[in-house]
Amino acid sequence: MAQIIDGKLISLQIQEEIAAEVKTIKANNGKIPHLAAILVGNDGASETYVGAKVKACEKIGFKSTLVRLSETTTDQELIYFIEGLNADADIDGYIVQLPLPKHMDEQKIMEAIAPQKDVDGFHPQNIGRMALNLPTYLPATPYGIMQLLERYKIETVGKNCVVIGRSHIVGSPMSILMARNTNPGNCTVTMCHSRTANLKEFTLKADIIIVALGKAEFLTADMVKDGVVVIDVGITRVASSETKSGFKLLGDVKYDEVAEKSSFITPVPGGVGPMTIASLLMNTLKASKKEIYK
Repeated sequence: MAQIIDGKLISLQIQEEIAAEVKTIKANNGKIPHLAAILVGNDGASETYVGAKVKACEKIGFKSTLVRLSETTTDQELIYFIEGLNADADIDGYIVQLPLPKHMDEQKIMEAIAPQKDVDGFHPQNIGRMALNLPTYLPATPYGIMQLLERYKIETVGKNCVVIGRSHIVGSPMSILMARNTNPGNCTVTMCHSRTANLKEFTLKADIIIVALGKAEFLTADMVKDGVVVIDVGITRVASSETKSGFKLLGDVKYDEVAEKSSFITPVPGGVGPMTIASLLMNTLKASKKEIYK
């Protein structure tokens, strides 16, 4: 039976490490890291995520600012706020919470963010730096996954890694990070997606599978070999009569049956999810210390 990779535990460890560093900064009268978030509209999941980020900042001693804008905000109005944050010397890093309302041009908005304050790691300049293995802000979810692999001492060198999903937020950056000449890294990486023929042929050869599709219970036991490491990034809400809330969260992996064959596996919830906030805080600390952009 698999060892469970506990993202909650590792996220709390990282937050404690950062909190200790913030205490030292305070004791030396240094600049307290300051993270801002822009929330456009009233998306329920986004409200939850941003609320959790603000709470985490309070807990570890960061300053935080939340900018709320209405659903009807135009691209130009949002860019005006972004330019204000770019120019504000007290704000070290900020995020524009995705998804944005449908009428907005997400790419145009991302490109307006100053790369040195882009702690979500989505600006083309930071993506390029990641691809070239230069110091940068890594996208939060992939950065969190790399931390899990590192802290659980999971061997990656020379392993076959299959990434299922090619989004710019998870799949694509994950494939770059796992192939880089770093540790964790140095894998032989195959990126699979909705158009991949004979997907099972690839997954059965994989030592490490990272699934970021958003399809509930997509990866089943007959698709994996014994001893595989499984990282489940998916999260889908499905109706359930067994819970008080009336729904439950499922990952992209049919957990109970795949866990039987895995050496390590992330649960949903409590696996990759909590690491996203930890990564954001790590990037903000780097931004405040001017580690990436001097």
